[in-house]
Amino acid sequence: MRTIALALFIATHSLACAAAQRPVTHVATTPERAAIDAVLDDWHAAAAASDLERYMSHMADEGVFLGTDATERWSKAEFRAYAARPFSQGRGWSMRMRRRSVTLRGDVAIFDEDLDAQNLGPARGSGVLAREGDRWRILQYNLTITVPNERFDAVRALLSSGAERAP
Repeated sequence: MRTIALALFIATHSLACAAAQRPVTHVATTPERAAIDAVLDDWHAAAAASDLERYMSHMADEGVFLGTDATERWSKAEFRAYAARPFSQGRGWSMRMRRRSVTLRGDVAIFDEDLDAQNLGPARGSGVLAREGDRWRILQYNLTITVPNERFDAVRALLSSGAERAP
């Protein structure tokens, strides 16, 4: 009888500990949201100001930027090299956030945001941030151009027209 009771106690305790260790997914609380918004808002502001060091400081060392072209998957170092030229010429990019949603799971934040991008028009950014100590850093940012559903057939036809891509 004691063996069964001990086995039940161990099983119950193990399940309770496992459940307690799982991070809970939740919509960001006000303080969490403020910290994440501050990072993303300053990231966009640094780009508009062509401030490369400030801009890149928001990306984690293993961060990845996915651009609007299918060939644009850059590590942080590659993205820095890409951004260096326009930023050095004062030609950063201006994106104004219109809406943002943030969900957290432990020390990971997942977001998506609708943007007014000066050079692109309506766009969407999405990605992942990770908490490193007391700050949030961007692990992945994915910039996309949104296409209204009623225009998708025309866009698909244009993309599949066989036109050569510019280098």
